[in-house]
Amino acid sequence: MISSLFHELLYQPLFNALMVLYETVGFHDLGVAIIVLTLLIRFILYPLSGKAIASQKNMMTIQPEVKAIQEKYKNNKEEAARRMMALYKERKVNPLSGCLPILIQLPVLIALYWVFLAGFDDESLASLYGFIPSPGPINHMFLGIFDLAANNPFLAVLAGIAQFYQSKMVLDEQKKRSVGLATNDFSLALSKNMTYMMPVATVLITYSLHAGIALYWITTTLFSVAQQWRMFRAAPER
Repeated sequence: MISSLFHELLYQPLFNALMVLYETVGFHDLGVAIIVLTLLIRFILYPLSGKAIASQKNMMTIQPEVKAIQEKYKNNKEEAARRMMALYKERKVNPLSGCLPILIQLPVLIALYWVFLAGFDDESLASLYGFIPSPGPINHMFLGIFDLAANNPFLAVLAGIAQFYQSKMVLDEQKKRSVGLATNDFSLALSKNMTYMMPVATVLITYSLHAGIALYWITTTLFSVAQQWRMFRAAPER
């Protein structure tokens, strides 16, 4: 049941959309089609990811208040938890919303993985929607250089660099908004660790998969960087 829904709601629409873009704006370049498809997905999800970034920004802003509550009620964990929940409610902050972009992208990433795993042979192309003509043999090369159906260390490293830049941007913003916090604050320490661990994990994961996934990850991460840059420099929330 779940696999059938996944196939009908994610795999098939993404596969068909990719083939349409490959035939039209992609000019028979699979890499260009992946980039355009990724941008379309991110623009569709822009409001949701925007809310997540805004909540993350608010979380950074209230860190001094959170720290004050933790210090004041360090011997009363239940009261500290109640006070923090009241603070989150008052400031309209959801501490879990920062995970939203990842949770949204994960099904898309899995669907794209299956698109590349299934390949673009005659059997896969036969499953295109009836109103979409078959594009014929698919060119897996991106710009005539990168084979997107194979592993590619260069694109994997680029994905890691993009991930590092995004994480570093968040860390720098967190430091700027955490005035008055101890330098060994747990949230800052965790962010520092993630800033260096996530890029390494990204390189290892994207290198182990088809390069088309790495290209998707580079594109979506750079989009996130641009969106974060815009929202972090917006007027501060009240």
